[in-house]
Amino acid sequence: MAKYRFDKLFDSGEADELIPTLEVFVRELQVKATELRRAIAEVLKADPEAKALELPAIISRHPHLRAPSSKLAQLTRKIESFGCFLKDIDQGLIDFPFELDDGEVVFLCWQFGEPRIVAWHPVDGGFAQRKPLPGAAKPLLN
Repeated sequence: MAKYRFDKLFDSGEADELIPTLEVFVRELQVKATELRRAIAEVLKADPEAKALELPAIISRHPHLRAPSSKLAQLTRKIESFGCFLKDIDQGLIDFPFELDDGEVVFLCWQFGEPRIVAWHPVDGGFAQRKPLPGAAKPLLN
């Protein structure tokens, strides 16, 4: 029996087909995250007491942060609605559940800027444990 269960398992072709759409969403997410970080930095300068608060409390205390925060959550939901998982905004890392020939479920791993899926890693692992897919060009692996 599989250790992990996912609603959707991808093959590399299905994941590759999503890359053009994901590139748009990830880039927008990166821009919006940078904008939100700048707005939070400004809040922390103006409201030193906010430094002791968790992010949800800061956003609650400063309602102008709600819209950009909601936009980040909306973009994340859009990305994950395809059945993949956003792992890192800044690096643009997205994982796709995939079943190896031996039945083990792993993640196909895509990084923003890669033209296609070139690597995978164990579900319990991460970017540092990436292994090349057969036929993947090694220069594409970071």
